[in-house]
Amino acid sequence: MSPQISGLLQLTAMIVALGLAYRPLGDYMAKVYSSDKHYKREKWIYRAIGADPVTEMRWPAYLRGVLAFSVVSVLFLYLMQRLQGSLPGSLGFSAIDPDQAFNTAASFVANTNWQSYAGEQAMGHVVQTGGLAVQNFVSAAVGMAVAVALVRGFARARTGELGNFWSDLVRGTVRILLPIAVTGALALVACGVIQNFAGIHEVGQFAGGTQQWNGGAVASQAAIKELGTNGGGYFNANSAHPFENPDGLSNLFEIFLILVIPVALTRTFGRMVGSLRQGYALLGTMAVIWIGLSLLMMWTEFSHRGPAFELAGGAMEGKENRFGIAGSSLFAVTTTLTSTGAVNSFHSSYTGFGGGITMLGMQIGEIAPGGVGSGLYGMLVMAIIAVFIAGLMVGRTPEYLGKKIGTRQIKLAACYILITPSLVLGFTAVAMALPTPRHSMTNTGAHGFSEILYAYTSGANNNGSAFAGLNADTQWFNTTLGLAMLLGRFLPVVFVLALAGSLAEQKPVPETAGTLRTDKALFAGLLLGAILIITGLTYFPALALGPLAEGLAS
Repeated sequence: MSPQISGLLQLTAMIVALGLAYRPLGDYMAKVYSSDKHYKREKWIYRAIGADPVTEMRWPAYLRGVLAFSVVSVLFLYLMQRLQGSLPGSLGFSAIDPDQAFNTAASFVANTNWQSYAGEQAMGHVVQTGGLAVQNFVSAAVGMAVAVALVRGFARARTGELGNFWSDLVRGTVRILLPIAVTGALALVACGVIQNFAGIHEVGQFAGGTQQWNGGAVASQAAIKELGTNGGGYFNANSAHPFENPDGLSNLFEIFLILVIPVALTRTFGRMVGSLRQGYALLGTMAVIWIGLSLLMMWTEFSHRGPAFELAGGAMEGKENRFGIAGSSLFAVTTTLTSTGAVNSFHSSYTGFGGGITMLGMQIGEIAPGGVGSGLYGMLVMAIIAVFIAGLMVGRTPEYLGKKIGTRQIKLAACYILITPSLVLGFTAVAMALPTPRHSMTNTGAHGFSEILYAYTSGANNNGSAFAGLNADTQWFNTTLGLAMLLGRFLPVVFVLALAGSLAEQKPVPETAGTLRTDKALFAGLLLGAILIITGLTYFPALALGPLAEGLAS
């Protein structure tokens, strides 16, 4: 079987698997977030944290809950790292430096999971499992809660109430993420992923000495790092490490875990607003982008010309033989189109155009299907922009799901889409203008620029994957990337929740003959066009200086 056919079969298998999970999981999540019942174990959690799960919240109260929980999470994870040398199960590792501890705490709480350290050389079992893995669960649950709050804004009328943040947070963790993560961890163990609390041991004799290997609760962390679209690996090699991702089967299963909740959330959205076709329109737009970029990535990596490439069957530099070009390309596109920082290959070694595709996936806004929760609310904001554009074309006040998109709504949506590009391009420009950050670049020219552009694109979009080649463990990058991750996560949330509150207060607008049907293929095409045009106008000049220049020169 040719590698190209293998790639198409893997893509087809993933579509079939997601199709089988779409309806039951989407309906189940809608039921979870619509239920008034609180389980006994959930009540214990509410009592432990002193939260009232019943009282409905308006958007400012909901936002205060999100921010308060996240601030406490950052402080808790920061202190765990700074006190690591005094904690049991530290494996002899000392405390993490202040700037790196801040960067890591901000990263995991923001659901970014950018890592400027080698996990097996820096973090002990307690910090890995009690700190990082815990944030993999709750940061994902926060994203889902914000998305559900926006959905309620569309579904409700004449009220500013968006639900209860603490209830949404706990339910998302206990009823959705935990059961699937436990099942996923068992499946990964069956595939060969390790799960233990072994210490450091030496393996083999080499010319330069011995090699040290760590054990760890890897399967349980790998399951939630993918399921929650987190991406932070137990090892520095991340999902390229055989302890985390042993073979092609585990690779496909991890891709499935990354996609399954963001994809199924479109059905949850359709169910909660009372029109499944609305969810299908969003899903169709997401699918076109994901499938299109996956095929384009495979084409760029398979078709690159040159004797070495032809002997290897394609651009194999930086890719694992056990995954090949197809498995690596599908993983790279999936993780950069979601907010998942996991990598199973060296993105810096991709062809110039291939590296550009990984950046483009993040710059689109990670909405195809995007991160857990963040992908859905990002796509809904883009749908509002698309409806507004359509309204301008026909001279009619735009409507979406029975809600008028007026001045307030479009201002909030515009602020949302401007935040991330401002952070990415602003920080990149400053880093390139100063001498010290440029000393961290391994390469010069277009590829060196791509290293820095990718880093801030990954941080501000809460992705967390690395282009590699950039030494990000410096005070400059630890600090600025930490700020980019926090601002890129929580500033958009402010505007999403404000938008949700303004929509929930509205009186529903009856559908008329002039109402744009947003559950049709025409609207999905308009939405796709709006996404590509906005992204292109925003990032094309920067891409032209980096990956496009490199691709055209090769």
